[in-house]
Parts: sequence; C-alpha cells; structure tokens
Amino acid sequence: MDKDILILGIESSCDETAASVVRNGREILSNVISSQIELHKVYGGVVPEIASRKHIEKINQVIEEALEEAKTELQDIDAIAVTYGPGLVGALLVGVAAAKAIAYGAKKPLVGVHHIEGHVSANFIERKDLEPPFLCLIVSGGHTHLVIVKDYGEYEIIGKTRDDAAGEAFDKVARAIGLGYPGGPKIDRLSKEGNPEAIAFPRAKIADSEYDFSFSGLKSSVLNYLNSCSMKGEAVCKADVAASFQAAVVDVLVSHTIAAAKEYGFDRVALAGGVASNSGLREGMEKACRENGLRLSYPSPVYCTDNGAMIGVAGYYEYKKGTRHGWDLNAVPSLKLGQR
Repeated sequence: MDKDILILGIESSCDETAASVVRNGREILSNVISSQIELHKVYGGVVPEIASRKHIEKINQVIEEALEEAKTELQDIDAIAVTYGPGLVGALLVGVAAAKAIAYGAKKPLVGVHHIEGHVSANFIERKDLEPPFLCLIVSGGHTHLVIVKDYGEYEIIGKTRDDAAGEAFDKVARAIGLGYPGGPKIDRLSKEGNPEAIAFPRAKIADSEYDFSFSGLKSSVLNYLNSCSMKGEAVCKADVAASFQAAVVDVLVSHTIAAAKEYGFDRVALAGGVASNSGLREGMEKACRENGLRLSYPSPVYCTDNGAMIGVAGYYEYKKGTRHGWDLNAVPSLKLGQR
C-alpha cells in the first residue's frame, strides 16, 4: 500500500493568512484561515502595507494551529507548498519566507504554487470524481480567466479580462452605491431584493476574441446611471442597481463559458475563485449547464475564498510531478498562469 503524502499548504497572497494540512491531494485534515476583512473595511479595500504586517503577526500561529488541528507533527509532513504569486508582493513574501524557513529547518522539499492553480485545485477537494481535462471559469477580485485544464498543473487560457476583473467590478460598484467593502458578498445579498431587469446595463463583447471579458464599460454604465439619477433628482433603488449589475456580469460569464464548452467539446465545467461563491453566478451556471447537458462543479464557499487547503491540493499534484523549488524562491506578484 502506498504511503500517505501529507502537504502543508501556506497562503498569504492578499488579506487572508492561511495554512492547511492535506492528505493525498483530496483529504483536508485542517484548514485554518485568519481573515483581515474587518481590519481593511474602514479603508474600503485592502491596504497592502497593513496586510503584510498582519501576515507577519499571524503566520506562525496559523501554521501551528493547522498542524495541531490535523494532529500532525512537522516531521510527518512530506513537503511545504506555498503561494508565490500572483498577489501583493509584501503579503506573498511573508508566506514564502515562512515556508522556506520551515522547509530548510525541517529538511523538507519546498514547492511553490501559483495562486490561481490553487483556486482551480479547490474543485478536487469535494468532487472526488473530478479529473482533468475540463473547462474552468476562474473569477476573483484580481482575475477573470476561462481556461482548459489539460492535466494537473497544465492549463491553456482561452479567455481573460481585458480590463477590470469581475470581482474588482463588484467592489467598485458596491462602493459607488454605498455598500462598502467587501463588495461582492454585499451586492449578492442586496440583489436578492431587487429586479435584475430593472436597468438595462450592457453586456460587453470583444470583437477579436469571443472568450475575452471586459467589465470596465459595465462599471462606467452603472456610475453614469447613478450620476444621471443624481442630476435629475431621481431616487435610486440600490437593490435594483445591484440586481441588474449582477445579472449583467453573470450573463457574460455564463454565456462565454457555455459557448467555449460547446466549441471545445467539454461536458464538464468548473468554477473557481472568490466570485465562484456568488449565488447568482452559481444559479445561472447551474441552469445553463442543465439546459446544455453539462456537469458543473464548484467548491464550497470556504474553499472559494483564499485558503491554505487549495494550495496544499495544488502542491500535492506539483510534488507528485517532481516540482521542487530552491531557497532562492521569491514572490512574483504578476506571475502568469502556467509560468514557472
């Protein structure tokens, strides 16, 4: 019988300090997350310097808790996996430094993980039958990618945002209508009280690339609508704005994904990233997949936001492939998917 492989996954790319112990790439023994949302809420968004300092305060504690929760000693761990990009450079450096120190001190292999690869890998946690190849829509505050997952750790990007990521647009629109930070969950909740057909916001199409996304025009349309109402002295129904905006985003994300699945011949679609927990996106994608005979996978909300478990899962498959990094591993804030 093959020996179990235990991976300690560390994530600190933005404003969550997280660590997890993962067994054999699919079983989560612990998943500890220290969130900074309350800390950054007063500023209306993540302040990189504050995030970095809080990671320094929390990183050792979170890693110790993850090992304790998993009832695992450091000597039992087979490799240390850590996010090294993309993300905020100061935040990434904290996780990378901690991972290198632990790997060096415990004489364990070091495996650098791409943050987006981690989000894709979150789908493997609860869907034991999910295996590549499949089509994955990655939607977060910093990324909107439509990718073919060819194999574990092997991707072909067929569509990406030309400007704002979907999550970024959610945050900006939420700020514009006075909902505050974090915008995505607040718009999602408020949209349930509004009419998604109340306001005809645009759905952008890119002429030279049918699977690329653009959300800056939609964001500008919302701002123009709000300014127009203000100049005319008309009342704004925030719930209708939220619902109509969310519907416009979801329509584009779903239509691109379904069209790509048909063209490339995939019968399985996955969602990944923080916005994958959006109820409107889940419902819209479920309906479209059902109508088109496609199977849909998405992680539970706790695995959609940044977490150490997804890094541990991705790290397991990289470790199995022989990926190893040296003590010169550095943070790469603009790391591209598929780049090593």
